[in-house]
Amino acid sequence: MEKLSLREQIQQMREESILSAMNRLLAEKGFELMTLDALAAQVGVSKASLYKRYGSKEALAAAAMVRVLDQALAQAQVLAALASPRERLRGMARWAMSVQLAGDMPSLPAQNSSLRQALLADGPYMDRLVRLSDLLGEWIGEAQRRGELGSDLPPELVLYTLFARACDPVLGLLKAGGQYSDEQIIALLLRTCFDGLGPSRG
Repeated sequence: MEKLSLREQIQQMREESILSAMNRLLAEKGFELMTLDALAAQVGVSKASLYKRYGSKEALAAAAMVRVLDQALAQAQVLAALASPRERLRGMARWAMSVQLAGDMPSLPAQNSSLRQALLADGPYMDRLVRLSDLLGEWIGEAQRRGELGSDLPPELVLYTLFARACDPVLGLLKAGGQYSDEQIIALLLRTCFDGLGPSRG
């Protein structure tokens, strides 16, 4: 791998800082309410430079979403070593919840959001989303064949349920209550997601 010049390293760090701040704003305010003025103030760059670099608020949000999907795909590669597909899926849900509790998971856009249309037209975003969905779909099918998940559940229902955990408002509500630690919140949500609302099995 070719070593980056100091200038390229600085640009890479600035890019990472911008996308990280964008993710936090998307998580905190959602796409419609967040502004590039707020982002520019957070990262110490001009609003004009953000437009010059990305072209639009939608394109910047798409780049931030791509960053999260890249992280998810990297996490999936780590979890692929686990023998149990159910445990791989639990691991992905755990990772998504921890990212959300850290304030770094962008909220999903509303059906009528201009961001949703921009994401559907964004090649890098769609490529990563399809790759992640296909991989999780393989794990779901394997878990159902092995009897680790209900075989009568439509695979797309299981997939959408897992994606929903990444932006589950229950996580934020429990955290705001201050009664549970992040680890306890994740454990509770994993239990309801994978074991339902019945009594604990021990």
